[in-house]
Amino acid sequence: MSVNDTAHSNNFAWNRQVYHRLKLALSLDLRRQLFLAVCDDLHLRNQVAARLHSTLAYPVGQVLYQPLHGQAISTPAYPRLVTLRLNLSDPNPIAQINQWLANYPPPIVGASKDTPGRPLPIPTFQIVGVEQLTKQSVAVQRSFLHHLRLGEQYFSGQESSRFIESSVLLWVSRPWLSAIQQSVPQFWRWRTGVFMFAGEPTPTTNNPDYPERFSNSRSLDLKNLEQSILDELDESVIETEPQGADVTEIIFDDDSNLTAQTPVKPAEKELEITPAPSKLLKTVPHQQLSTARSSSNSSSLSSLTHVSKELKELVIATINPKIAQDRGDNWQPQQVLLEIEELHSQQASGEVLAAAYHQLGNLYRFRIEQGQSNLENLMVAIVAYQEAIAYDDASPQLPDILNDLGTLYWMLHRIPPNSAEGQTYIEQGIEFYQFALKSISPQTHPETYARVQNNLGTAYGDLARFSQPAENWQQAVSAYNEALCYRTAAIDPLKYAACQNNLGTAYWHLGQHNQPVVHLQQAIAAYNEALVHYSPEQEPLKYGMIQNNIGTAYWNLAQYEQPAQNLKLAIDVYREALKYRTPANVPSACAATQNNLGTAYWHLANLSETTKDVRQALLKLCIHAYEEAIALAHSLSNTSLNFDLFAAYNNLGLAHYQLVTDQSFAGDKATRSQHLEAALNNHLQALKGLRQQPEAYQTTLTYIVKTIRAFHNELGIQGQNLALSKVPGYLIPEILPKL
Repeated sequence: MSVNDTAHSNNFAWNRQVYHRLKLALSLDLRRQLFLAVCDDLHLRNQVAARLHSTLAYPVGQVLYQPLHGQAISTPAYPRLVTLRLNLSDPNPIAQINQWLANYPPPIVGASKDTPGRPLPIPTFQIVGVEQLTKQSVAVQRSFLHHLRLGEQYFSGQESSRFIESSVLLWVSRPWLSAIQQSVPQFWRWRTGVFMFAGEPTPTTNNPDYPERFSNSRSLDLKNLEQSILDELDESVIETEPQGADVTEIIFDDDSNLTAQTPVKPAEKELEITPAPSKLLKTVPHQQLSTARSSSNSSSLSSLTHVSKELKELVIATINPKIAQDRGDNWQPQQVLLEIEELHSQQASGEVLAAAYHQLGNLYRFRIEQGQSNLENLMVAIVAYQEAIAYDDASPQLPDILNDLGTLYWMLHRIPPNSAEGQTYIEQGIEFYQFALKSISPQTHPETYARVQNNLGTAYGDLARFSQPAENWQQAVSAYNEALCYRTAAIDPLKYAACQNNLGTAYWHLGQHNQPVVHLQQAIAAYNEALVHYSPEQEPLKYGMIQNNIGTAYWNLAQYEQPAQNLKLAIDVYREALKYRTPANVPSACAATQNNLGTAYWHLANLSETTKDVRQALLKLCIHAYEEAIALAHSLSNTSLNFDLFAAYNNLGLAHYQLVTDQSFAGDKATRSQHLEAALNNHLQALKGLRQQPEAYQTTLTYIVKTIRAFHNELGIQGQNLALSKVPGYLIPEILPKL
C-alpha cells in the first residue's frame, strides 16, 4: 500500500484518490496497523485530518445506532477514531495513547445478570504535530525517534499491552519520513501503508503557536444559554454571562468565624452564523439538473455510486420514512443528493458540484437553526460543506462556509457536554475560524470579519475550560477587541453591545487568573459600555442580565480593593437587575441574582467597619434574598439552575446562625429559637443533597454540630434537646460524639 510518486499535474485528483485509499484502510477496523500519512502542506493536512475525524470518529451504522433491546438508539458512543496532537515537551506518542486509554477506557456493553458484557473496540489513533519537532532542540527530536524505537515492541507483539490491539495513523512531513526511515528502520518495517499527499511545503517557523489540528469551515456568533440551541444559530448575538457570585459557599474557618469562598462557573456562550440565503434551493443551477424522481426513498439513496458512503449513510440516518412519504421536510435532502449524483455522472464542473453540496449543507443548517441540532444533522452539514470547499476552494462564499463549519464543530463539543472529544472539536472550530480570517479583508468585509472574530473569542473561552485557561481567555479578549474595531456602535449598536458584553465576560474570567484588579475594572468598563446601548423598556432581559454581570464584577473586585464601596455598588446593580429579572419573566435568572444579592449582603455585613446595627439589618436582608432564591428554585421543575442550591441552603442557615450569635442581637428567646431552628433545617436540607460529596457533606455536618451547640448556649439544655429532636435518627450516632 506504499505510494511514492506524487509528481502529478493534477494534485487535486491525486489527493482525493489518496484520501479515499487512506479512509478505506482506516474503515476496515483492523488491529495493530501502522499507517504513515505524508504531507508537507499543513493546510491540506489539516483538511484531510479533519475529514477523517468527522467521518470516522462516530461512523453511522457502526456507532451511532447500536441496538438496545431490539431498538436503535441515537446516542454518541465511544469514538472509533481519536485525534491527538503530539506533546512536544515529551514526544512519546505511545505514552499519549496509553494515557488516553487510561482516562477513557472502552465501556462495557451488553452486560446482564447472565453475561459479563464486552468492551467496545479500542479506537484508532491519529497523531498530528510531528512537523513541529523541527523547531525543537536536537535533544527533543532524538527523544521522539527514541520513543519510536522503543515502540517497535508494541507492533511486533513483544509488549503485553492493550495498545497492540489499536491502529495508529502518524502524520509526518517528508523530512521526518526520511528521518524515520534512516534512524528507526525497525519501526519503518512495521508500517502497514504509506500515503503520500501532494502539496507545497508550509513553513513551520512562521506560526509557532499555530494550533495544528484540522481545517475547513463557515459563519456563527455568541449568545446566552438561557436561550435554547435554536436561538444560538440566530443571526443576532445574545450575550454571555459570568454566573459567578451565585455559587458562593459560606464556611467556618478554624476560629469559628464565617468566611466565604466562591467557585466560579464559566459563562456559556453561543455563536452567530451567516444570515441564511432567502431561498435554500437557489444555489444549484437547476437547468443542469434533471427532475427528481418522485418515487425516491432511502433505499434508492443507498444505491448511489458517486456520492461518498459516509454522506449517504448520514443523510439516510436523518430521514423520517413517514415524513418522506409525504415529501415533506425530509424530501429535500433526498432530492438534492440525487441531483448531486446526476451532476457527478455528467462530470459537472467543480463549481457546480460545490454549489450542490453547499445547498445540501444549507438544508441541514436550516434544520439546525430550527432546533434540530442532533449529531446526525450536524455531521451532514459538516461533510456537505467540506465537500463544497473541496470542489471549489476559491468561492466568494468561502469565508462564510469556513465560519459556519467552525461553529458546527463548536456545537459538536456539547454532544454530549464535556465529552472526551470536546477539546478536539473546539480546537477544530478555532482552526476553521482562523482560516476564515485569512480569507477575509476586514476593510472590504468588516461585518464578516467581526462575526468570525467574535466567534473566535467564544471558542477560546470554551477551550479555557479544558486547558490553559489564562492563555485562552487572553486570546478571547484579543479576538473580541479585534471584532470591536469593525463592529461599531454606529453600524450596529446591538451587536456592538453584545460583543462588549462578551468582552466584559472574557475580562472577568481572565481576572480569576491574573491581574484581578486591572481585568475586573476592564470587565466593568466593557459591561457599562454594553449597557448604554440596551433600552430597559425594549430589551429588559438583556438589560437585567448585564446589570447582573456588573454586580458580579463589583462583588469580585471587592475581594481586592475598597470592599465596602464595591459591595455597595454590587448590591445596587443586583437590585436594579431584579427590576427586570422578575419571577414572572425569568424565574431561574431571578433566583440566581437573588442568590448573588444574598452573598453581597453577607460580605458587607461582615466587614470590620460595618456597625452592629447595620450588620443586623444586612443579615436580615441577606436572609430574605436567599429565601427568595430558594423559593424560586423550588417553583421550577425540570429547569437547570445557575447556582448551587445546596450551597444556598447552607448559606441561608449560616446567616440565621450568625444573626443570633452576634452580640448585637436583641431578640427574645422565641425569636432566637426560630432563627436557630431555621439554621438547622437549612443545613439538614443541604445535607440531603451532599451525600455523594464527602468533603461538602462533612463541612455541612460541622455546621449542624455548631448550630446544636448554639441551641445549648442560647437556650440551655432544653434548646439542645429541641435541636436533637429535629435531627434524623441515623445522624444522632455521628453527631453526639462531636458535641
